[in-house]
Formats: sequence, C-alpha cells, structure tokens
Amino acid sequence: MSIYEVHDPRFRALIQTSARLEVLGTGLRWAEGPVWFPAHQALYFSDIPNDRMMRWTEGTGLSVFRAPAGYTNGHTRDREGRLVSCSHGTRSVQRTEHDGTVTTLAASHGGRRLNSPNDVVVARDGAVWFSDPTYGILSDYEGYEAPPEQDTTAVYRIPPGGGEPERVITGFAQPNGLAFSPDGRRLYVAESGSSHDPDVPPVLRVFDVEGGRVGPGRDFARVEPGPPDGLRVDAKGHVWCSAADGVQVFHPDGMLLGRIRVPETVANLCFGGLRGNRLFITATTSLYAVFVNALAPD
Repeated sequence: MSIYEVHDPRFRALIQTSARLEVLGTGLRWAEGPVWFPAHQALYFSDIPNDRMMRWTEGTGLSVFRAPAGYTNGHTRDREGRLVSCSHGTRSVQRTEHDGTVTTLAASHGGRRLNSPNDVVVARDGAVWFSDPTYGILSDYEGYEAPPEQDTTAVYRIPPGGGEPERVITGFAQPNGLAFSPDGRRLYVAESGSSHDPDVPPVLRVFDVEGGRVGPGRDFARVEPGPPDGLRVDAKGHVWCSAADGVQVFHPDGMLLGRIRVPETVANLCFGGLRGNRLFITATTSLYAVFVNALAPD
C-alpha cells in the first residue's frame, strides 16, 4: 500500500513514489523538534517526557545527545551554526555555543516568566522567533506543572543582538510550529489548541513580515485530522505540516497537494541528509525518514 495520497497532480513532482518510509529509531515517548546539522551530518531532536535530546547519524544510528535536557521541545540552527532550543523545564529559549556551553536568550517578558517556549525559527536578520503556549506547564509530563505568569499565549521575537523578547503575535489558543517562507516575508504559525479544546479550529495562519514587523494574519489552511504541530517550508514555498495522519503538503496558495501517511501521530519534521532531500519525521515513539523531491531553503 502506498504511503502517498495525491490530492493535486502537482504533488507528484514533490515525492519519490518509489521511496519507502523508513523507521530510523524507536522506543521514544514523544519525539519532537528535529533539526539537521550539515556540518555534523547529524539530526538532533527531543524526546520530551524522557527529558533527553537525541542524535541520529547514518553511521551510528540513534543515541542520547544530552540528558537531562531541560525538557526541550523545538530546535533550530542559527546563522552561525549554533543549536537554538526551546526548554519547557526552564521556560526559556537557549543557545548551545560551539564550545558546548548553554546561553539563555529569553526567559521572561515584562518581568514575568514565559509559559513554556515550544518552537523556534531564526530569521534572515538573525532575530529569533519563538512560540510560547502553555503545554510545558500543564502537567509534570513534559515539564513542571505551574500556573502561567503571562496574560496570554503568544509568538515573540528576540532582536538580532539579543535583549528583551518582543510580543509580536497574539490571538492563538496555543501557538505552536513556526516557519518562514523562503524569502522571509511570510511567517506560518500553527494553531494547535484543538489538542485540549475541540472548539479551536486546527489551522495554519500566515502573517506578512517586513523589517521585524508583523501584519494582520489570515487563515492559510485547515489541517485535518489535526491539530497541526510542527511545520517546514521547502525552497519553493510549499508548506509541509505535521498532522495526526502523517505529513500534509500545501501549495503556497493554500491548496492541499497531498499527504505522506505515517503510522503514528506526527509532531514535527525537517529536511536534511547528505543532499538535503531527506524528510525526517518525529512521530510519537519513533523517528522516520523518506526521500523527497524537495529541499530546505538556503
């Protein structure tokens, strides 16, 4: 049975129909936040409830990179090739320096602790954008149960030189995955609030961005079965989004092109591999991968 579900003929140009979905590792509790490091030829991601960060390479397979890990969730790579991570446990955004030391980039806004930073992206100008829902403080499973100190959930921007994070987007029940368009002029944000409230629509929203300023948002696509969680945008602007049934792929105009079926609920994904055309998928207890005809933006 094919793993591909074609909704639009344009989807066929993005997939390798002969490529199979591979299981690269399993035995996880909730796999999240994959990021590829070309310099290491390695994938790093989170196993949140087990409070550890994992590493995968073609030669050595799956191993523990860091434990304890502060209940990290989303990760990205900055413009200098450093690991930037969202920590539920410390309720902060952190950067791992080249020497292995960890720098806190943001832990509060307006004098109050953040909720639990979830996903993170770095813009072309070096600014760090992150989402701050409450998942990490709802229970002791993915962090530490605590009342929120912020008056809302939001998306924040840390200026290129560092400093106080600026609240740039509100209006979400639980803002989650983030991804910029290839030219950096659009920011996609996943609304994952239906995980706890069925009345919240499982949608991706898109915002125009210019000079660090954000314009009014609009619905981009509905993700069903949801909720949407992590997402990535390829070099041609297609949006690849996690879903309960696998990975859903959308044209830049919002049209659903097709799905890659995965046997577990998908949390997140990223492009990587030797030639950048391998899609790594973190899905509940396992790490999957499949070769595609798409690349990450430069």
